[in-house]
Amino acid sequence: MDNMDLEKFEQDLSKKLRNSIDPELYNKYQVKRGLRDADGRGVLVGLTEIGEVHSYIIDENEVIPIPGTLMYRGINIQYIVNGFLKDDRFGFEEVCYLLLFGELPNKKELNQFTELVSKYRNLPEDFVRDMILKMPSKNIMNSMARSVLALYSIDDNADNTSIDNVLKQCIRLIACFPLIGVYGYHAFSHYHKNKSLIIHSPEPHLSTAENILHMLRNDCKYTKLEAMLLDLALVLHAEHGGGNNSSFVTHVVTSAGSDTYSVIAAALGSLKGPRHGGANLKVVEMFNDMKENLKDWSDDEEVENYLAKLLNKEAFDKSGLIYGIGHAVYSISDPRAVIFKKYVKKLAKEKGLEDEYNLYAKVEKLASKLMKNLSKVNKDVSANVDFYSGFVYRMLDIPIEMYTPIFAISRIVGWSAHRIEEIVNNGKIVRPAFKCVSRRRNYISLENR
Repeated sequence: MDNMDLEKFEQDLSKKLRNSIDPELYNKYQVKRGLRDADGRGVLVGLTEIGEVHSYIIDENEVIPIPGTLMYRGINIQYIVNGFLKDDRFGFEEVCYLLLFGELPNKKELNQFTELVSKYRNLPEDFVRDMILKMPSKNIMNSMARSVLALYSIDDNADNTSIDNVLKQCIRLIACFPLIGVYGYHAFSHYHKNKSLIIHSPEPHLSTAENILHMLRNDCKYTKLEAMLLDLALVLHAEHGGGNNSSFVTHVVTSAGSDTYSVIAAALGSLKGPRHGGANLKVVEMFNDMKENLKDWSDDEEVENYLAKLLNKEAFDKSGLIYGIGHAVYSISDPRAVIFKKYVKKLAKEKGLEDEYNLYAKVEKLASKLMKNLSKVNKDVSANVDFYSGFVYRMLDIPIEMYTPIFAISRIVGWSAHRIEEIVNNGKIVRPAFKCVSRRRNYISLENR
């Protein structure tokens, strides 16, 4: 066969795919699609002490929505944020310690842990040149996953799954993630966008948030408010219970006995998906389309008409969704969005983007009511953390290609904690059941087909 015949054969193969399953069979066999019950609650598949998402109470077998709360190791995230902001300090390193070790650090422990992370915040010699710059990826998440897997080759104890070794590997990865993310972006920017290549080394005295801005920007400059808000974003994204897709992947792959690098690479693949970590990109794109089509951002009626078109699949990507509104778990409120909103307004004022912030606030206010009326949504819906995070990143001049990598730089803390928890509790390999519903057929010899 020549190349043209092979190409035609390859195209024809896709037409032979027969993967469609009758939707009624899922009801017949009581399959919990997406591991969700019919009322939207998650199917209980594990126990954790790391993070808790609480959004409803059960009263006489009835699910009653309540304002959402998020707990890190049993401590309300609002109290954690209030604590470090009251002290006028960064909070991400404190949250790392809390999630990994289960307790808040005292001053000495926090300083020592911060120094340890700073010590590990480097990559092997020639790694940036040979692994990142020589193989630039069009997607930074793929670049990060490749870099993580490459670090396996350099680790003399890569397959050692003892707690001491896994903890060391995790802390090293937490420290290095800002570098492999930012440097992956610079490689993309230079080789795929023809921009100047400028690589800054991290500064040992800077926090994780400060170092991200320092390494990302050509002039290394940033304001304190910018760094504080990015730090807040890292804190709010660090953990979200064991049931979110990427943390569940972490438990699944860890339960198979795999190495740390393979586990984290798998989690990155999960987070890359637009239904998970890539959601804030859709919010930004939706608002860009909205701003182009609205004549008066302050006109409630005009904004509401545009939102109605979104729900009726007549605007933007015609998906019928208002991105950033609604959540699989939260209904009345997402605590991360509530916290974020307080400080987003401050940065918008500093950046001269108050009109745009007001548009976001207006959409948040109008969308919930409209979705219940037009989409017949049977529960309260509210803005989720992705609604504001993309706007924050844009105000911070973070390129859109880095939105999901920033999420990963934060969430690796939760992944690390869940990996260690899975190992400590020595659970069984995660292997849920699938029922085969294909009809029985006889084998037909090759000459009779």
